[in-house]
Amino acid sequence: MRISELTASTVRCTEGALSHMKVIYSDGTNGECPKEDELHVLRHSAAHILAQAVKNLYPHAAFAYGPATEKGFYYDVDLGDVKLSDSDLPAIEAEMRKIVKANLPIKPFILPRDEALKFMEERGEPYKVEHIGDLAESEPLSFYQQGDYVDMCLGPHLTSTQSLKAFKLTGLSGAYWKNDSKNKMLTRINGTALPSAKELEEFLKLQEEAERRDHRKIGKDMKLFMFEDVAPGFPFFLPNGMIVRNALLDYWRELHRENGYQEIVTPLIMNRSLWETSGHWDHYKDNMYTTVIDDEDFCIKPMNCPGSVLTYANEPHSYRELPMRLAELGTVHRHELKGTLHGLFRVRSFTQDDAHIFMRRDQIAEEIARVVNLIDTVYSKFGFEYFLELSTRPEDSMGSDEDWEAATNGLKNALETLNLPYTINEGDGAFYGPKIDFHLRDCLGRTWQCGTIQLDFQMPINFDLTYVDENDERPRPIMIHRVCFGSIERFIGILTEHFAGRFPVWLAPMQAKVLQVSQKSADYAEKVYQMLKDAKVRVELDNRNEKIGYMIRQAQYTERVPYMLIIGEKEVETGTVSVRTRDSKTVTMTAEEFVEKITSEIRERV
Repeated sequence: MRISELTASTVRCTEGALSHMKVIYSDGTNGECPKEDELHVLRHSAAHILAQAVKNLYPHAAFAYGPATEKGFYYDVDLGDVKLSDSDLPAIEAEMRKIVKANLPIKPFILPRDEALKFMEERGEPYKVEHIGDLAESEPLSFYQQGDYVDMCLGPHLTSTQSLKAFKLTGLSGAYWKNDSKNKMLTRINGTALPSAKELEEFLKLQEEAERRDHRKIGKDMKLFMFEDVAPGFPFFLPNGMIVRNALLDYWRELHRENGYQEIVTPLIMNRSLWETSGHWDHYKDNMYTTVIDDEDFCIKPMNCPGSVLTYANEPHSYRELPMRLAELGTVHRHELKGTLHGLFRVRSFTQDDAHIFMRRDQIAEEIARVVNLIDTVYSKFGFEYFLELSTRPEDSMGSDEDWEAATNGLKNALETLNLPYTINEGDGAFYGPKIDFHLRDCLGRTWQCGTIQLDFQMPINFDLTYVDENDERPRPIMIHRVCFGSIERFIGILTEHFAGRFPVWLAPMQAKVLQVSQKSADYAEKVYQMLKDAKVRVELDNRNEKIGYMIRQAQYTERVPYMLIIGEKEVETGTVSVRTRDSKTVTMTAEEFVEKITSEIRERV
């Protein structure tokens, strides 16, 4: 069972459901939990109750990590030779309910490091012992006890097990100890917890809907893309998927031409010295693929920006040429851990709809406004709402304090001039500059980080970029890195789940399907089919000797065709078509009227 991407924010907690929640801290004091921490504490306590239930049922179990997460909670467990399946989860849930009903007090205590180490050794917890060994030697350690179960934890926690009102185990997966493939594979038991049964029910309904919309299942049904074991993390796009992809890219190119961008293509492989100059080698080399050509180290590009920089540096530029907007649909490769790969959402090879804008300092606000408006146009086209986040300087960064302050203030000023609300995400900027991230919200309330605007003072310095100003001096340009879709592959995955495969007509792999009821309507069905084909509509003719109900179900629910044209004897007699939509509405019109309707929708991209 897959854990959905639904987050805690997807289901809004009932106002006051967690208010005045009492917690116990590691020093033994009780207090009222800060509002923003309540869901985390609830889920962390649920992880401990899960571990106690597992220990009761499987006394030999040894425990690794069991944190609260944005989606719920999990615990990584070593069960020896025992292999759990989803059929075992109800029994573990039942044991958790017994623990909750027992209303066990949750009590903390603290031990010096040496005593803590001995305590965990005596309890047969090798992973906890190893974890203690990784901690500072002088650090005392806190523990929490409920009944016979004791866990090493910083806390805080609920004051008793009975405070956990609503929880659900959601599935099993594998996880390497310390996320290292050289270590043992543990069993990860996943779950979620919410303040009330009503909120849990709402969450689980959304999760069920998310499972129904899983882009991997829909992608297989609609023959959009596939994966093979010979290329883990590298998607294959099938003919139907290429139709969706190319329709998106046609829209992208049209929009960028209208907004003054010039399209370029830069090499997939460039030598190591380039990536050292750009800063990627020092800050990103663990995620890069490398090779040797003619006894020289080369890198497969993980990002497109150095190629755009070299394109700009190819010839001198006047201030009159700026801003220069270079756009690239560049394929990049990044080494992602195998365990993190997930359909089109996390791959090792993907295409970014990149653009790099080279400009004067006085053009920063105007260019950021133009990019914001362009991204807004794209997201509005698909009906996405979004919110903005400003990410500031990370610890692993390059450049002077002055440049970082100027870049960060440049983004802040642009957002405030546009009167756009935003939140601050401290320390999550790119290593070369701060950024504005666009988090879009889909129809299930899930959020996805897609678009980004990064303001970069550093790369123009690294590559000694200049332009000739009106005084014949040579100042450095400022650089914007930006994407709209982000990863084309990931965006297609998001769209697939957002629309549940029911793409807008202009994106749909098959836009209409003519369904021939019997041989008596064959000639007219062929005529209607040809009319649509001549109008450049993506259309198929289904003239199989099948029942019409079966043909409709296949077209509507498996292929998710926007329009089904049912052609029977009645339609032949009246010279009309019976048009059925994906939501089962049926209208009758002439073939000419339908051709005008669908071509207008395709042309207007509605």
